[in-house]
Amino acid sequence: MTKFHLPGRRVIQITGSERISFLQGLVTNTVPKTGLIYSALLTPQGKFMADFFIKALPDALLLDVAESHADMLLQRLAMYRLRADVTFADSDLKVIIGHDSPPDDADADPRHAALGWRAYGDAAGLNDAPDNTALRITHLIPETGIELTPETYILEAGFERLHGVDFKKGCFIGQEIVARMKYKTELRKGLARVSVAGESQNGTPITCGGKAVGTLLSRFGNDAIAYLRFDRADGEMQAGDATVTRFK
Repeated sequence: MTKFHLPGRRVIQITGSERISFLQGLVTNTVPKTGLIYSALLTPQGKFMADFFIKALPDALLLDVAESHADMLLQRLAMYRLRADVTFADSDLKVIIGHDSPPDDADADPRHAALGWRAYGDAAGLNDAPDNTALRITHLIPETGIELTPETYILEAGFERLHGVDFKKGCFIGQEIVARMKYKTELRKGLARVSVAGESQNGTPITCGGKAVGTLLSRFGNDAIAYLRFDRADGEMQAGDATVTRFK
């Protein structure tokens, strides 16, 4: 069995008799009683604040979140706590991942089968996981701080495809905006896989015929993820000195 420590993550433990009902009214997905789910916390305007995994234990919930967003997430959850019987604490658990046969305490990554499994425990003696940018681009998996920013609407980032939002769960923060984008409009912008020929950097604006089309984001070799305005993303586009073409 090959497994790795996934750096850059913090595991927050939530305890208390109201831990499930408390989170259920806040996050985009149904809080599990068993297993692992992917979810997010949004602003009231429906924009991204943090994405995370929620792992259900018999007497607690684990929130697996990017270290860069952990303090902010804790502060926001504490703000919403009011009188709810919930307690938040940093855990010493580490995130462990792999792509072969999973251990008994592992769960499949809920976003995509190609991402393997996740588990939580002691990572002593484990190597850090290799860079997964190529895998993310192939399967169009957004990354916190790159594709997922404070300006992101989660449906444009593919959260429905990634099993990160449940439209039947009832209310959550920002739900009205997300539901409106789902049922009343057609997505005109979003993430797409593109081919890039030439030098370019993450964050380079993409144009076509002199018109703004979007932004180049994660890149590995000649493949990349871009945020595009779909009605303008036909044919060859430019990102600085590079030529960009959308995969159909």
